[in-house]
Amino acid sequence: MVLGTVLLYLLVYRKRERRLVAGFSSMPTRVNKLLRISYHELHRATSGFSPENLIGSGHFGAVYKGTLEKHGNKLVAVKVLDLQKNGASKSFKAESKTLRNIRHRNLVSIVSYCSSIDSKGDEFKALVYGFLENGNLDLWLHPAETADQATSLRSLNLLQKLNIAIDVASALQYLHDHCEAEIVHCDLKPSNILLDNDLVAHVGDFGLARLLPKPNDRSSEQGTSSSIAVKGSIGYAAPEYGLGHAASTPGDVYSYGILLLEMITKRRPTDDMFMDELDIHNYVNRALHEQVSEIVDPLLLSEGRDENSRITHGEETINGGREIDCIISLLKIGLMCSAKLPNDRMHMNEVVRKLHLIKDVLLGVRVHQENLQV
Repeated sequence: MVLGTVLLYLLVYRKRERRLVAGFSSMPTRVNKLLRISYHELHRATSGFSPENLIGSGHFGAVYKGTLEKHGNKLVAVKVLDLQKNGASKSFKAESKTLRNIRHRNLVSIVSYCSSIDSKGDEFKALVYGFLENGNLDLWLHPAETADQATSLRSLNLLQKLNIAIDVASALQYLHDHCEAEIVHCDLKPSNILLDNDLVAHVGDFGLARLLPKPNDRSSEQGTSSSIAVKGSIGYAAPEYGLGHAASTPGDVYSYGILLLEMITKRRPTDDMFMDELDIHNYVNRALHEQVSEIVDPLLLSEGRDENSRITHGEETINGGREIDCIISLLKIGLMCSAKLPNDRMHMNEVVRKLHLIKDVLLGVRVHQENLQV
């Protein structure tokens, strides 16, 4: 009898464990699993932080590609903080603390962090991530702006963009609802979304991230200015941040909405055409019902069509007639997420649910158009 009880317990435990692995887990990454890497190792891995290995820059530092020889020639991205910039040290603490305690397939994975002294005797701080082969989403959305010929030929079809939208929404859903404390990213934009070899999206750059206090401790913050300045990025930052309001999950939802509109229209929110009262939200809203084809990235409407008006993506064949319905539904989600008032925005749980419905319809898994109502 005792043996049977033990076996039953083990069976239940194993099932629960498999569910955690199959989905996502909010169990923290153990600090002792991070590689121990010195300044000299990072210096060697990046060839002395050479310009040839520079792959990007952010608010508080530069990112270099590197190879860790002592760890099986592991490819990494090394974010070196510019400690001369105000807030860089605080950003290092925020990002290292956040990434140590979260784990999700659509978030960047931290390999190590280094707080040391460089060869000149100056303070040195760096974060080390796993290297993702396909760079950031910005390079894919706006390839014509790069001087790299190989990069300038990149493009994403509708299904790929939808998958990326689902990946990013899933990451935000995890940060907002499935961590011990709600985490607000505060700087969601295409350049902070990295793509791996399979074009799976990973949200990165948590230098401005905020861990929100428990609901009981938030009453004093509601509708008031934040004691911590939230910079974000022009065009993506929620309008209430400009009024000094505290960081919030609806703020991330706003950034996500702008990102989704950019992905479908292929226009940056900072495009020169947007001025005075016209922004990307109003631009899409005005054209939504009668002029959608004029504002959508042309590649989404034409790529891969054959004489039967069908679109082929790998092994999946998509009926061209469903494209425009799915595109309109995505634009509607983008508009609802980027509503001016925080309380009018969608919750990320609902966003994820709607996006999966749209994908099902796009692939023909669901045939009823009413499933696309947003």
